Amino acid sequence: MFRLSRHELRFPPVDQTSPEGLLAVGGDLRPERLLEAYRQGIFPWYNDDQPILWWSPDPRAVLFPNKLHVSRSLKRSLRSTRFTITLDTSFRTIMEQCAGPRPQFPEGGTWITGDMLDAYTRLHELGYAHSVETWQDGRLVGGLYGVAIGGAFFAESMFTRVDDASKVALVRLVKQLQAWNFRLIDCQQCSPHISRFGAEEIPRSDFIIHLNQALTLPDRQGRWEFDTA
Repeated sequence: MFRLSRHELRFPPVDQTSPEGLLAVGGDLRPERLLEAYRQGIFPWYNDDQPILWWSPDPRAVLFPNKLHVSRSLKRSLRSTRFTITLDTSFRTIMEQCAGPRPQFPEGGTWITGDMLDAYTRLHELGYAHSVETWQDGRLVGGLYGVAIGGAFFAESMFTRVDDASKVALVRLVKQLQAWNFRLIDCQQCSPHISRFGAEEIPRSDFIIHLNQALTLPDRQGRWEFDTA
């Protein structure tokens, strides 16, 4: 297993992962390392009682913005006025909500550790990490966050408190990314939930090709806002 040095940002080639997609261990979560990892198709994922683990699974789950699928029932929620959707107004709160109890962590654990929370908040302050918020009657009821570099958006996590809240946030984000000519949304690993939106699995080698193409576009750095209609 490749052990990262704290003093250099070099990662091994992604074709050196384990069968499960684990590439390296250690290092830190400073912005320069996180951005370098994402540019190479690598992301951190670990629990509080583990060292930092870096992954690049094969196959890779992606959503191409122009292949977004929206169900008939979700279209009704999008037309409804019960939700207000915003960008980059409550980033840290979105992360904290995403770190809440999940079925996959029955003992209450989460992979969004305190160090992860601080690291991605710093990326947000630098204009690379972004959040989408869903509000209902002035209350935050859903949302998601991720990292944007070039024409690629790396989706990290979402949460919901009422039906369709996070789904509406995701659709609004994807439609905005379409308008900004984003090429790729990285979903990391496939699930029935994201598959309903048109996400698909592709070989990691194909993912890297699409990613490199997306990275030729300029960064859309800074605080995001939805385009006015």
